This record gives sequence, C-alpha cells and structure tokens, in this order.
Amino acid sequence: MPQLLDPRAQALRNMKRLATTLFAVMCLLFVISLLLMQSWPAFGYLKAAAEGGMVGAVADWFAVTAIFRHPLGLRIPHTNLIQRKKDELGESLGGFVQENFLSAPVVARKLRAAGLPERAGRYLSSPDGAGKASTQAAVTARGALDMLDDEQVLTVLQALAHDYMVAPEWSTTLGALGGKMLADGHHEQALTLLAERAGAWVRQHPEVFREVIASQSPGWVPRVVDELLAQKIHRELTALLKTVTRNAEHPLRRAVTRWLVDFTDAMQHDADTIAKVELFKHSLLTDQQLRELAIRGWGSLKAGLHQSLANPESALRVALLGAVTAFGHRLLDDQPLRQSLEDRLIAMVERLVRGHGSTLAGLVSDTVQAWDPAEASAKLELQVGRDLQFIRINGTVIGALAGLVIFSIGQLILALWG
Repeated sequence: MPQLLDPRAQALRNMKRLATTLFAVMCLLFVISLLLMQSWPAFGYLKAAAEGGMVGAVADWFAVTAIFRHPLGLRIPHTNLIQRKKDELGESLGGFVQENFLSAPVVARKLRAAGLPERAGRYLSSPDGAGKASTQAAVTARGALDMLDDEQVLTVLQALAHDYMVAPEWSTTLGALGGKMLADGHHEQALTLLAERAGAWVRQHPEVFREVIASQSPGWVPRVVDELLAQKIHRELTALLKTVTRNAEHPLRRAVTRWLVDFTDAMQHDADTIAKVELFKHSLLTDQQLRELAIRGWGSLKAGLHQSLANPESALRVALLGAVTAFGHRLLDDQPLRQSLEDRLIAMVERLVRGHGSTLAGLVSDTVQAWDPAEASAKLELQVGRDLQFIRINGTVIGALAGLVIFSIGQLILALWG
C-alpha cells in the first residue's frame, strides 16, 4: 500500500493501463472486422492491422514482463532476468560506475570544468557568504573546543612548557639580553624609578630608622642621641636617593651599572653563575608549578575563545569575518592562487579515486547484491518501468502497421497474379 502513494508507482500503473487498453482495442477491432469482413471485404485490412497489433502487444508485453518476473507465473527460460541476474547486475553496475564516473581523468575533467576555486571566491567575498562561512567556522571551532579532552591538553601543555621553557638554558640567553639592554642604556630608567620609589618610601617611614637605631643602641646611650642619629641617617639617605634619582652619573648608579654588566657577563661565561641561574630556574618552575601554570593558562584561554567565538560582535569574530572576506577577494583576484588550489584539490581527489575508487564502486555492487531479489526487481521496475511501457505501446502500433502493410502487399500480389 505505501507504494501506491508513490507518484512513480502511480505513473507506472497508468502507463500499464494505457498499454493494456490499447491491446484491448486491437482485440475489439479484430472481432469487429472478423464479423464484418464477409459482408464488407475491406474490413480485412482492419483485421490484418488488428492481428498485427495484438501480436506486437503480446510479444512486447512478454519481453517487458520477462525482465522483472515470470510472465503469467510460468517459469519460461530466460525470463525473470532481474531477480536471476541481480548479483551480476550489481557487479556490472559497480564496474560501470568505476570506469565512467570514478576514473581519475573523468574526475579531473569534471572538477576543472566546475571552477570550484572561483565559485568559492565569489561566495566568500559576498557579505552573505562570508557571514555564513565565518559563522560555521566559529561553530565548528566551538565544537572542537568542547570535544577536546582537557586532561590531555594539560598534559601536552605541560610537556611543551617543560621542553621549551625549562629544558633550554636560560642563563646565557638572559645574560645576552641583559647585556644588550645595558649597552643600550635601557636600565637607566629602571634605576631612576627604583631610586625614586626608595626615596619616597624612606621619606614616608622615618619611624623605621628610629626603631632600628633604638634596637641596636646600647642601653647607656641617651634616647635623645638615638633620635638625633636616626634623624641624621634619615636625612642623609633621603638626600642620597634624591641625588641618585636626579643625577644619571652618580657614582652609586655607575657602581650598580658596573655590577650589572659584570653579572650579565658572568651569566654568559661563568660556569658557577650559569649553574646557579639554572638551579634557580628549576626551583621556580617545578613540575607542579608548570601544571598549575598550564591549568590557569588553558582555562583562561578556553573560556576566552569560547566566549569570543559565540559573540558575533567580538574582536575574534570580526577578525574571522574579515579574514574570510579577504580570502574570497584574493581567490577572485589571484589567478595563480586559484590554479594552485585547483591543482591540489584535483591531485588529492585523483589519489583518493586511484586508491579507493574500487571500494567506492563496490558500494554500488554490494548494495545491489544485498537487495532481496523481488525487492531489487520492484525498485528497478519503479525507476524504468514507465518508459518500458512505451515499448508495449509502440509494439502494438508498429505491429498494427506491419500487419496492414503485409496484408496490403499480399492483396497486391494476388491482384497482379489474378
């Protein structure tokens, strides 16, 4: 019953009804002409045409029916071809598909004719196409982020941090970088800032000097002496730091600079200093600390990416849209790029076809061979049966014309010999 709802099944049934009706008309004309030709000999021509039409209709009905089933249920040899030859048909169809559709030259020719890079360029350069493509890319990226195993990512990040942060030697690199900064004078601002901040702290905390002097002074020294000494030290240190802040050539700044120069040189050439720097590095970046760093970094990065990808107004989405649009315009304007992409696409598909064409074609063979014989016959009849009914109709018409011509030639020969 579900097949009755299929328009193809309805069309097939209508064509069968038409062909059968035409056969019935021929039978009716044969009976009429047979009854009337005794009185009117001219009806013999109609009888001959009807006979030829019936013969053609029956012959072609038999031929069409024999393709899909046994005519009238009679197991006549060489009938019910589809059900008997289903497996051979599936294998032949698979070979036909592979030879004519899945061969490398055919695929390459079709892909070049399609002009896919140019089409992609027109689509991606349009506002609608770029918007849809960038949105789909964002959705795909968010899905990929959700599918990632955080534990595996953290393991990879920790391994990368160890290989590229901890394993390499820091001392020589940092020493060379520090030496460059000192040679260019970039440390002067740092020294100025350090002296300025130290001076500000000293000015704001005179009580610290009083406490230190009082704690270190002998008990027999009068308190007023401690106070005067603390004030003296506070004033001198404040003045010293102010002078250091304002005078770039102050001896103390020059001494610090010389010490820094010596230290950066030792970081590059002194084995003991290099070892100490490396020891400090390993104490600073233990495995647990690296893992905590990876956890914080990955968590922040993943959350930020997810939020940015979900927001069409985010800087990331705007940049992605701009990149997609720019790529589309480049595809349209850059013919060598289009050619390169097309060549790579064709080469990739050709390798796929050469390596797996037989497997893909085998899907056709395996699918057909897996069908139930009756189901296979019904499927194929549903696809081509309507057109095959024209064979019955044509056979009826051509048979009628042939019968008429043969009868007419016969009458002509009798007339000539008579």
